[in-house]
Amino acid sequence: MDLGLKDRVYVVTGATRGLGYASARELTADGARVVLTGRDAGRAQAAAAALGPNAAGVAADNSDPQAAARLIATARERFGRFDGILISVGGPTPGSAADNTDEQWTAAFESVFLGAVRLARAAAAELSEGGVIGFVLSGSVHEPIPGLTISNGLRPGLAGFAKSLSVELGPRGIRVVGLLPARIDTDRVRELDALFGDADAARSGNESRIPLRRYGTPEEFGRSAAFLLSPAASYLTGIMLPVDGGSRHGF
Repeated sequence: MDLGLKDRVYVVTGATRGLGYASARELTADGARVVLTGRDAGRAQAAAAALGPNAAGVAADNSDPQAAARLIATARERFGRFDGILISVGGPTPGSAADNTDEQWTAAFESVFLGAVRLARAAAAELSEGGVIGFVLSGSVHEPIPGLTISNGLRPGLAGFAKSLSVELGPRGIRVVGLLPARIDTDRVRELDALFGDADAARSGNESRIPLRRYGTPEEFGRSAAFLLSPAASYLTGIMLPVDGGSRHGF
């Protein structure tokens, strides 16, 4: 199936590793061109180099109010156009409601929530018909995850913003979509498993509750993201797609 990605240009944030990198890799593999970001310039450039000439790496922090305009300008200067953005951010600090500090909440809000809102608003102002804004969120949009109180507080609100934005931008032919990963086999998820003391036991317990009985691979997530961002998904907007092996049992 031709997804129609050839020569389209996307910005993918938080893409030096994990789900962001997997998404950038699948986009470029299907012919798209990508500006990928990370907080460290060297890592961003190394990640882009690994993807080949259709990728450029730029140092950017999602919480920086100037980042969005700079990234969109880079996409146009380097590749001649701008067709969409996938906003992926690192997970907030783990912890309980009693343990997380005001400073941790504030830092997470600036990066995970307000930073994503700024990126999406900037993209919306620059995109034309056929453009797309994607958010990498979490299964916590639907159900809180133990030990991730800050994420549980911020992700559902960001999903609500995305849904509102999809209604506002729909008449202009711009789509807004979200992806809700659960247990995808990334460094972040392995770190979370290790918080329980016995990472292998934690993983086995989690896998037993997933209908497919395994963690997803970054490649599987990346392919889902590439499809949602592509013209092949042109009539999909306002949706939150679980990429979770069936973990979410509700309709």
